[in-house]
Amino acid sequence: MGTLSASYFEKGKAYLLLNEEEDNEDERNKRQEALRERRQSDEQERDNGGEEDIEERKERSSDSSEDETDDEDDRQEIERRKESGRVCDSDDPTGEQEVRQERKPAWAPYFLCRNGRDVYHYAGNDIVIYESIDSYGSVMWPAALALCSYLDSNRLETELLGKRVLELGAGTGLVAIVASLLGAAVTATDLPDLLGNLTANVMRNTRGRCRFTPEFTALSWGNELERLFPRSLQNYDYVLAADVVYHHEFLAELLLTMQHFCQPGTTLLWANKVRFTTDPIFTQNFKESFHAELVVEEGDMKIYKATSREEGGMKI
Repeated sequence: MGTLSASYFEKGKAYLLLNEEEDNEDERNKRQEALRERRQSDEQERDNGGEEDIEERKERSSDSSEDETDDEDDRQEIERRKESGRVCDSDDPTGEQEVRQERKPAWAPYFLCRNGRDVYHYAGNDIVIYESIDSYGSVMWPAALALCSYLDSNRLETELLGKRVLELGAGTGLVAIVASLLGAAVTATDLPDLLGNLTANVMRNTRGRCRFTPEFTALSWGNELERLFPRSLQNYDYVLAADVVYHHEFLAELLLTMQHFCQPGTTLLWANKVRFTTDPIFTQNFKESFHAELVVEEGDMKIYKATSREEGGMKI
């Protein structure tokens, strides 16, 4: 079996219990001063007859300004927590222990962070993820953490550099981000209503860091796959899936989708935390559909490596 570092559930996660009282007063004063200066500048331009130009510039720059503010806030929070020893780093057992004492287990859904913002550390990078409780696909699940740790800890065995990778049910985007940081050309897929948060999370954490710009597309499992995604054009080196077998009635469609994209020469990595009686049934169908090998088993957490049963598909 592949190797994982000790306590891989906790490795990448650094839950930030953020409170307004802990905001850096100096930084807040700087932002307020910048806002005052901007308002003074706007008023001066209005006096010179430039009111319409100001409003147009505000509209054009609103999106980029918000992104820059979010990125700067994220960096400031990460640095403050690092200085206080509350951000978990995989190379710092002491810091990791401190974080575990003040949060829930990493495999439990977690909603205490302000704005649903959590920080992870994989592939040598701090990764900021925004979650939502609006749907199952908008929160972080334990199999995603397990698969990220597996990819990060087994870089030589699972070489992603320059490889084409498709993720099914990408959710918040953490797995897609880690694969991108490890050098893969990633296409992240999920249902249409999840693409907004997925895209924002991935682009926020990969912009300027990755060899390839990630791509995003809506994908409903089993729905007109050949018409929308002709099999002859889907030549992926890896297909990734984490916690996709959870609380839904589309297991048959999911298996068909896995088979559609996992062609000869493709390696499928599926991570799952067993919860329901339907999980073993799907697992058995999965094993019958692919050449499958269990590469990680820690309690209810399992990661399978699989290839197509078609001629030439055997890699294991």
